Amino acid sequence: MYLNCHSYYSFRYGTLSPEALVAEAQRCNASSLALTDINNTSACFDFIHLCNEAGIKPIIGMDIRNGHKPGYIALAHSLDGFEELNRFVSPYLQQKQPFPEQAPRLAQVSFIYPWGSKHIDDLALNEYLGLRPDDLPKLRISSFQRNMDKMVILNTVSFGSKKDFNAHRLLRAIDKNTLLSKLSFREQGEENQRMLHIDELKLLYSEFPQVWRNTEALMDRCNVEFDFSSNKNKLHFSGDFAGDRRMIRELTDRGLARRYGNNEEARIRAERELKIIEDLGFESYFLITWDIIREAQERGFWHVGRGSGANSLVAYCLGLTDVDPIELDLYFERFINLYRSSPPDFDIDFSWQDRDEITRYIFDRYTHEHTALLANYSTFKDRSTIRELGKVFGLPKNEIDEFIHGGMKTGDDQIKKLILRYADHIQNFPNHLSIHAGGVLITEEPIYRYTATELPPKGFPITQFNMYAAEDIGIYKYDILSQRGLGHLRDAADLVKKNGHQPVDLREVQKFKQDPKLNALLKEGNTIGCFYIESPAMRQLLRKLECEDYLTLVAASSIIRPGVAKSGMMRQYIENYHAPDKVEYIHPQMKDLMKETYGIMVYQEDVIKVAHHFAGITMAEADVLRRGMSGKYRSKAEFEKVKDRFFESCREKGHSDTLAKEVWRQIESFSGYSFSKAHSASYAVESYQSLYLKAYFPLEFMVAVINNFGGFYSTEFYLNEARKWGGRILPPCVNKSERLTTIYGREIYVGFVHLKELERATVEGILTERERRGPFADLDDFCSRVPISKEQIQILIRIGAFRFCERSKKELYWEASMLQGQEVYKEESLFREPSKEFKLPVLEDRKLEETYDQIELIGYPLHNPFYLLNHYGSHTLLARDLQKRLGQYVHIIGYYVTSKPVRTSNGKRMFFGTFLDGAGDDFDTVHFPPSVRQFPFRGRGFYMLEGTVTEDFNVFAVEVKRLEKLPLLGDPRAGD
Repeated sequence: MYLNCHSYYSFRYGTLSPEALVAEAQRCNASSLALTDINNTSACFDFIHLCNEAGIKPIIGMDIRNGHKPGYIALAHSLDGFEELNRFVSPYLQQKQPFPEQAPRLAQVSFIYPWGSKHIDDLALNEYLGLRPDDLPKLRISSFQRNMDKMVILNTVSFGSKKDFNAHRLLRAIDKNTLLSKLSFREQGEENQRMLHIDELKLLYSEFPQVWRNTEALMDRCNVEFDFSSNKNKLHFSGDFAGDRRMIRELTDRGLARRYGNNEEARIRAERELKIIEDLGFESYFLITWDIIREAQERGFWHVGRGSGANSLVAYCLGLTDVDPIELDLYFERFINLYRSSPPDFDIDFSWQDRDEITRYIFDRYTHEHTALLANYSTFKDRSTIRELGKVFGLPKNEIDEFIHGGMKTGDDQIKKLILRYADHIQNFPNHLSIHAGGVLITEEPIYRYTATELPPKGFPITQFNMYAAEDIGIYKYDILSQRGLGHLRDAADLVKKNGHQPVDLREVQKFKQDPKLNALLKEGNTIGCFYIESPAMRQLLRKLECEDYLTLVAASSIIRPGVAKSGMMRQYIENYHAPDKVEYIHPQMKDLMKETYGIMVYQEDVIKVAHHFAGITMAEADVLRRGMSGKYRSKAEFEKVKDRFFESCREKGHSDTLAKEVWRQIESFSGYSFSKAHSASYAVESYQSLYLKAYFPLEFMVAVINNFGGFYSTEFYLNEARKWGGRILPPCVNKSERLTTIYGREIYVGFVHLKELERATVEGILTERERRGPFADLDDFCSRVPISKEQIQILIRIGAFRFCERSKKELYWEASMLQGQEVYKEESLFREPSKEFKLPVLEDRKLEETYDQIELIGYPLHNPFYLLNHYGSHTLLARDLQKRLGQYVHIIGYYVTSKPVRTSNGKRMFFGTFLDGAGDDFDTVHFPPSVRQFPFRGRGFYMLEGTVTEDFNVFAVEVKRLEKLPLLGDPRAGD
């Protein structure tokens, strides 16, 4: 009876969650229910689960529409019919083209048209007319009563209440980007689109028993049976299970020999892991991941395998990660075990420049028929929801901003109440599909078996369900992610070779870990530019720990996370690290287990370790415990069962209930913020690769960081770092520069891309012509070869891009004005006239003018910025002097780099700051709430900072009591 039901996955239309929709069906005594979201299949599998639990027969399909106009409702007879439907709609969804007005001929799908939209004699065998309750009066007087075999009941359901309908109208106004008062009736549903009780429906259609029987027959015909328990991923890599098992064993054996030599412990562990992989049928998952990485390596793409996959020795042997699980005592059960209902999950990072190429390889290798990216649901959230509702109610932007930031002082209070009421009502409603950060699905059967697909601007089709639905139906993802850090490594390695050095091999991580030069950089916190360890907070932590080895870096990569710091455990770890003999353990066995981390459960693996070795439960059960405590269990009953087993096993081992409860309390308190050790270890590997490049090829490395635009700091700060390491920073040059920053020996030429007003066409013209006919001889030669406007030539002159001509900028301006008419560029001729010589008076450049030109065109000076400071000289305290002035009140001049706001325990705002001194070294500052209120930051520039020098674990900072922004030397161009 209920053939057209919309959940809130009919984006910006429906208002009922799948749970609410099924609850409505139970209230109305429905025995069958069809979910037909508008052009969407997102909720289908959740809906099937919910219906099965409620004892209601689920029917799945789609309400196919072009805009607001109802088209036809599709109902799948079977899973084959669902696939047919998904195949039909996907091209239209991908290409954003209107659906045809005539439904297709699909063998396992029925279609329902609204009554009156199609003549009954024109209906195909699988087509029907849907009779709404409002249509019944018209039917009574029509001639169609004599031919009712093709008519079915159409009680459309979109809302559950009046409030739902009001929310629907607001959603439609948001969707159409219009005021609620101007929303057309055609763009919204009717208020009566609510579920009627089965008895009420029987009464309404009592005059037309044939229509009732037709509806029942159609619903009986629809039987989508789905097996949630089976593995839906591509089952074989080599062709069959036997071939996959041979292949993964051969690859593992080769990797064992390469990684470990003749190591019996490693061989035994590899065999244990392979047995579990084979028992669960995950061979192809490992082999496909291996294939993806092999392709990347053959194409020279850098990668890092991280996440819980690094707990696997088989993954280490296959080259999927560079983290040694034996060295770090990592548990395979953290990654895969027989208890886990969720599948394994490899996170493979590629450079942001290479990720799309790898994704394209996956689609080509495993075919578009069987491959898709995972979707996410972008939902209505907090401030953005209030902003959207404010717009449809007609509030001006300034009133919306006031509302969001603490209460509306002007405007209609009734509107404010309505906004708050309906913001709460639609909170967490799905808004639209987005793309998962990196999830890729590769299925054994066609992807259309499970979903329709859409095509976002990314260019690869995405599913209409998210990762949780994928897991639920038995499809596990490959996480193909991107990060800027790998771009640093790749580009730095290329620059090292290009700059005349021997090529580097960044796979020699074991050697890097033992290199005293790299470990010295770690201990000093001299890690600017290095992946994951360059932020001020991380560099402070490295100095506090005096970190000079891999294992300590792994721990630092975990405890730097916000949850650990906020809980106080980061400070406790540092104190315990420096005084390990003073650490108190509640039981001798806990000392054995937690000695590496000084009694602090830093890692998720620590939870597993304690639960297994102290309490005596199995590794698999311990991982259920770990997942449950972090809120990731699929079955709470399973978690409670393992919790009971924990205490039971403690008693069996002779532990008192008091001791067991205290250990449980510690596990419970630590697990909320603990981090995967394998994840931290993967980060630490990449950190060491960055450290190697910085230690031995600092200039090439800093150029690579600049060219990847993704570090913690600004380009100016990285150029300052390159200058500290001996680099000579030079403005762009038309004969030397590229689009990105380039390096020749120790000379670093800033790339054209950093000139804010320089057009892409100008850059392309310069590079193309230089490639074609060589360097430019002078300004006249340049202007005769490159199409360029007078405004663009002035930018190049001002930044010094023609300094090789050995003329001042003023002379070049003069020459350019003589050369140019409306356009500078002259068509190339067979015989080029010699350059004209101009007799000019002596026109000198001034350094201060050059500095202001750089600030205006690039955003910052390309030399030490302290040149601009009028008062520099009387205050010469430097960062290196702070440790000599501990406890003293000092004045120090700083050039602002960055600041981080945090909240104190009572909710007040304070800051941690980072500044440069006159020597180009950075120092840290602390700004407590009273200082922040009285002396706030006033943007970039120079500050006189006054305060007390403090020390924490040999890390020095200035606790700022007062700051004043300093004036700069005046712009000498102002009078020109």
